[in-house]
Order: sequence, then structure tokens, then C-alpha cells
Amino acid sequence: MAGLLEGISSPSDFRRFSLSQLEQLAGEIRGQISGTTARTGGHSGASLGAVELILALHDVYKTPDDKVVFDIGHQAYAHKLVTGRMGQFDTIRQLNGLSGFLKRHESAYDVWEAGHAGTSLSGALGMAVARDLSGAEYNVAAVIGDGALTAGMAWEAMNQLGHLRTRMVVVVNDNSMSIAPNVGAFSRYLTDLRTAPGYIRVKQDIESILESLPVFGGPIRRAGERIKDVLHHAVVPGNVFEELGFKYFGPIDGHDLSSLISVLRNAREYPGPVVIHAITQKGKGYRPAEEQPVQFHGPGPFEVASGQMIKKKGPPSYSEVFSRTLVEIARERPDVVAITAAMPDGTKLDYFQAQFPKRYFDVGIAEQHAATFAAGLAMAGLRPVFAVYSTFLQRAYDQVIHDVCHQNLPVLFAVDRAGLVGGDGATHQGVYDIAYLRTVPHIEIAMGKDEAEMRRLIKAALDRPGPVAVRYPRGAGRNVPVDGPIEPIQWGQAEWLFRGHDLTIIALGPMVYRALEVRELLKDSGFDVGVVNARFVKPLDGDALRQAFDDGGFADAGFADEHGVVLGAAAEDLDDALEFAIAADERIELVVERGLGEIAREFAQHAGIAAALRGRSFFLGGAGEFLADGEQLEAALLEDFRGEALFFAEQS
Repeated sequence: MAGLLEGISSPSDFRRFSLSQLEQLAGEIRGQISGTTARTGGHSGASLGAVELILALHDVYKTPDDKVVFDIGHQAYAHKLVTGRMGQFDTIRQLNGLSGFLKRHESAYDVWEAGHAGTSLSGALGMAVARDLSGAEYNVAAVIGDGALTAGMAWEAMNQLGHLRTRMVVVVNDNSMSIAPNVGAFSRYLTDLRTAPGYIRVKQDIESILESLPVFGGPIRRAGERIKDVLHHAVVPGNVFEELGFKYFGPIDGHDLSSLISVLRNAREYPGPVVIHAITQKGKGYRPAEEQPVQFHGPGPFEVASGQMIKKKGPPSYSEVFSRTLVEIARERPDVVAITAAMPDGTKLDYFQAQFPKRYFDVGIAEQHAATFAAGLAMAGLRPVFAVYSTFLQRAYDQVIHDVCHQNLPVLFAVDRAGLVGGDGATHQGVYDIAYLRTVPHIEIAMGKDEAEMRRLIKAALDRPGPVAVRYPRGAGRNVPVDGPIEPIQWGQAEWLFRGHDLTIIALGPMVYRALEVRELLKDSGFDVGVVNARFVKPLDGDALRQAFDDGGFADAGFADEHGVVLGAAAEDLDDALEFAIAADERIELVVERGLGEIAREFAQHAGIAAALRGRSFFLGGAGEFLADGEQLEAALLEDFRGEALFFAEQS
């Protein structure tokens, strides 16, 4: 028997559904989400919790003419399913398939793209103000999670929205979670709103009495509303939303379709800004996700019947090794403290938290604050380590420059997910940090070839006099030994793995192992290939570069970056490279075009890392050839590149 979902190609197909039909549709949507993400992975928990909200919004608002803006599209899988993408849903997060977030090119219903939290209110307010200035009549609603309300940008928008009194609805999807459980004073405040049973009970009693009156309208309705407002202030004094100029509806059950539709209709007609406070459950309707909301925020494939994760056996992730290394160091150094911006599980700092709870700080989704907070800790003599995904460090760029680097403070940025990240797509690729950090005075940047070398860099970085960024990729390490004492490392010095007279490859990070594979590939063809593990992006090892150029007689350095934008690493150092070449009386021709340099010209989309690289060149030669695989590389080197120093960038 065909279900309701199969017949939905747009929201207009269910706007005349009965309440029972909508509830059935919600159940079918949950089954589709859990069944599909069990195979593909994805943000199942957040999307399962927002199903009724999405159905109610599309029922009340005449989308896509009315604008519904989602704060981070990972909560909007139900939105995709009811806006014509049911037939493609099994391709979500796959190469050339649906994005795991919202994409304007996918659908007219996707009016805002976001993978970082806290942007929806600013974007929606811009649309609402543009509507008013142009004389248009569409409605605007923004859906933001309570976790995203720990982001300062959200409150900047709330401040202006309350000031302008623009007609717009803000739906707070309150599930007490971001990725992990929420932290901070505002989280406690929302809990107070959620758990004011006296207010809720008496409010319901008054509404029941007023609705039972023979004539409930005009003066009686207005009096009733005033009574409810007075009661609200008495039980929950100083409602922050009302103090900012918003009409507040809530808290309401975010899984009660009847209540949601009724409140949304009232809010839509209100002449000023409105907050609807909806209480939802992350993972709603799928018991494993309800019981393990953190694990089901963005899981990989899992057994749908049991919820058991399908994990490939392998070595610990770089993040795990980082956190255990930091704990090891912190046992000997009481000045070491750790900071995360709402990512204790992703960065694996939950392990550090368990060992040193008073030296661990989760600041919420507040990377800007985290960077400056770290600066203050460093100023007072501590050694702060801010573990942050590369993509999220972008949000703190001004603070990195102004508060940390300008004052040359010893803050360690542990830059996780550096490089391509796979299924999360364009908004999460960690390919920009080298480019934007190398330009900043004082900061130093390093990346180990494997997890063992990462340990050495972390320990050495904590003894540097100024700011340091140590990068490491997503996923499992190379299973090299990481037990025993952490060996010292010579700061700023590259590592010669092999010397070669025909060709020298200078590689960074895990790309070192690719360079070693290339060396073996060319060995049988009679090439004597050198390999240098760069280790340091800033400072570059000038002696190693000179020697690489000297070994080849001249240097014709091509650069392509599998895990960073072109000009992000070695090729960006044009002046340095030219200086070395001039000193050696050599010729350098830096060629940077296309290949993976396309990452700098277009945003790398979602796919597994291997799939994202498929069809792209991973290497550029001095003449600009686009070399996509080992055979092509071997042929080109045999013909064109004897006696050259070539740069490889990092790839995990």
C-alpha cells in the first residue's frame, strides 16, 4: 500500500491534509530519514526532531513565495523530502547527489544556504527589510536551534530586529542540544522557560476559561491577552525576548502539529517580530537516536533495527590521538587548559574534560569569544589550547589577528579537520586556513606527516613563545606507534626522507606518504627521487628548499593542493622561493593553474574525500599539465621533469 509521502512533490500537496494525515506523513518522513541515513550517514538526529515544525511551517506559509530560512540545513531533511526531492533522497551527501545542507541550486524552496550556526536571523531580517522597502507582501520566518543562540551573531540580529520591529517570525527549535548538550547561562535561561509548570498550567486554565465564554472577542480577548502577559511576567519575570521587543509564544510542544499550526498562523499575522519557543526532542521517533542524541547528530552508516554503528576497524583518529596527547602533557603541566566551541565530541576533548574538568572550557558556538578568551588566559600565564575545526576557525579570524597575534600571545590552535572533509561539503571544507593564517605576523603553522609526528608538534608548540597552529586531518591516522615518551622535534626544520638528484618532492602532512609512493613508482624507471617532509608551512625551512633546488640543478616548482586552496602553502611563498633561487643563481617558474586549484575558484562540494578528488588533477607540472593518476604522473615525469623540485600539498 502506497504511503502519503510518495505522493508529495510540493507542500501544496499536503496543505489540505487532515491532522491525522499530517501525523501519518510525519511518521513516514521519519522512517525515510532513518532508513536512508542508516545507509548513507548524515544528520539524522536534528532532522528527526524537526519534522512537525517543518510540516507546520509549510502548511501555514505559502512557500516558496513566503521565505522560510533554516539555521544550518542539517535539521531540514524533512524539508527536502516534501519539496520535490524524495526521489533523490537516497543520494544525500553522495557525489553528485543531494547536499546534506540546503542549496539554492537544488530547489526554489531553499532560500538560504548555511553550514555554520547563527546566520539565519541576519539573513532572514535582510529579506524582511528588503520586502518592506520594495513593497512586497511575502512573509519571512527563521528556524534556529537553541544551540545556535549561543552564537553572538544571532543576538546581533535579535538586537536589530527588536529595534526595527520588522514583521518576522523566529522559531526557536529548543531541544537542549547543539551537537552536544548546550552549555552556558542562556541555556539555563531557556530551561527555566521550559520548566515553569505553574505558569504553563495557570495559562492553560485561563485560556480554557476564556474560550468557554459565550462571546470571546474584542475587549474580552484583549483583556485576556493582557492577563496572560501579566501572568507570564509574574511567573517568569524579565522574559528576554519580550524585553527585546518580541511577541513571545511559548513554550509549546514542537511535536504537536495542531498547536504548531495554530500558533504559526497567529504569529504570521502579528505586525511585529515574534518568537515561537518550540520544545522538541532530538532524534524524535527513532529510539536509538532519542537515547543517544550526541552519537546520532551526524553518524555514519548504522544498523537501522538496532541503531548500532557500522564502524570499520582501524587506527585511532587524529582527533583521538590529539586529545590523549594533550592529556598526557597536561598531567605534567598544570598551566595547560583546553577550549572547545560546542564540539567536545568532535574534537575528542571530552576525554580531556573527564581528566581535567576544571581546566576544560566549552564556550558554546562562540569561536570569536573562544579565541579572545584564550588570549586572556595566555596573557595571565596559562597555555590555552583551542581545538577547533578548520572551517569554524574562519569565524574567529579577526580575533586571531587582533587579540592573539597582534599581542604575540602563546595560544595553540589545534586545527582539526584540516583539508577536505567529505560529505559535509562546501561549507565545511578545511582548505582555507593555511592561506588566511600565513599572512598574519607572529603565528607559526605546522602539520605532521602522521599522528606520531603530530604528537611531537603539539608538545613542541606548547613551548613556543607566540601563537602556533598545528593542523591535522579528519579521520584515522596511519596506525604508527603513539605510545611512549614524546620525542622532541627541531622547530622549523624539514625532514629529508630521501635525497635525489633527478627530482625532489616536498610534501606536507599525510601527503608525505603519497610522495613516497610516487618515489617508488619512478624508481623502476631509473629516477633518483628525493622526498622532503616539510613539516612547517610557516616558517619554511629555507635550507631544505635551497638543497632541493641545488640537487636538481634548477627548480621548476609546480604546486597543487589536495587539501588547501592554491597559494595556501608552498606556492604562496613566492617571494621566499624566489629569494632562495636568486641566492643560488637558479631559475624558478611557479605555475599555478586549474587542477585542484579549482578549489580556490569554486567551493568543493560534498562527497567522500576519494570521490571528491576523482576526476581532479592532484599534481601540476611546470608546464601546467593536469596529472590525475599515477600512470599519468609517471609519464609526465619521465618526459618533462627530470632535475626539478616539486611541491606536494597535504592530503589525508
